[in-house]
Amino acid sequence: MAFDPELDCRVEELVTPWGASRKKMFGGTCYLLNGNIVGGVTRDSLFVRLSPEDGEIALRRPDVRPFDISKNPMSGWVIIAPDGLDDDSLEEWLEQARDYVSTLPAK
Repeated sequence: MAFDPELDCRVEELVTPWGASRKKMFGGTCYLLNGNIVGGVTRDSLFVRLSPEDGEIALRRPDVRPFDISKNPMSGWVIIAPDGLDDDSLEEWLEQARDYVSTLPAK
């Protein structure tokens, strides 16, 4: 299944004003801030990079699961199902990811 171009457009509109760049990865798209992945779109879902603590809290929600593209899921990385992505929620997820990624050293 290809990634959702409509969701990608929604994400792009929110993150490009921050100076985020777009890159094709994970069978979809990623958005990077200072060389660090903030999040992106894979299939029909959003993935974001949160702090390990915020990632654990996010996993308590029914519309969230680990972003497990390898045998060892990365701490703080989560996928949000389409049902959890109304406009307000999408913006909140991305802002939370931006806030965390902004604390990381630039690559």
